Amino acid sequence: MSEATIFVVEDEPSFVDALTIGLTREGFKVEFAIDGAEALDRFDSVDPDLVLLDVMLPKVSGIDVCRQLRKRTQVPIIMVTAKGAEIDTVVGLEVGADDYVTKPYRLRELVARMRAVLRRAPEHHNGAPLDSACLAVDGVSLDPGQHLVTVNGESLSLPLKEFELLHLLLANAGQVLPRETLIDRVWGLDYVGDTKTLDVHIKRLRGKIETDPSQPTRITTIRGLGYKYSR
Repeated sequence: MSEATIFVVEDEPSFVDALTIGLTREGFKVEFAIDGAEALDRFDSVDPDLVLLDVMLPKVSGIDVCRQLRKRTQVPIIMVTAKGAEIDTVVGLEVGADDYVTKPYRLRELVARMRAVLRRAPEHHNGAPLDSACLAVDGVSLDPGQHLVTVNGESLSLPLKEFELLHLLLANAGQVLPRETLIDRVWGLDYVGDTKTLDVHIKRLRGKIETDPSQPTRITTIRGLGYKYSR
């Protein structure tokens, strides 16, 4: 954990300086880029454990950087948005960000979110690890070992958090999973964000595995409780 490399993509010098000092004191190695184009160019050479990505960037926006990174990596991405920029938050999550923070933020909160993301290995969740056996329910198949999903025989590429969420839902098909359980198991017991992240990931999953996402039959909402994967 203490050796993790954080790739900070931020064009405001004051934030870069503060983050470099603060994150280094917390035991992280910090690399940074000052615009979206540089972030994409340097990503492979930096080989970060986590990307802290500002939305408003010169040359290539943070949203587009996130979208392009998700085509080639599952590295955790935390988006940084302006306070009250609801659309940036939602779009960032929809293109594959794992979490978000809003400016201005406290370093303590940011570090807590970063550690929560870094603590979770892809094959495990907080609590007991999920079974590594392949799952198949109603035309959707999931192979945890190979990170493969097929829907009615067609291969489907999923970002890490969507994969973990689908894995948990399939493993408990027919059972109602409370929102708190889903968040704790996929995002961690120490997750300090809000529940919007879960809702956006559910929406994205429905868009990929449902015949009609506006009237879902696989991932159903149990009002006041949570979600259920129907058999």
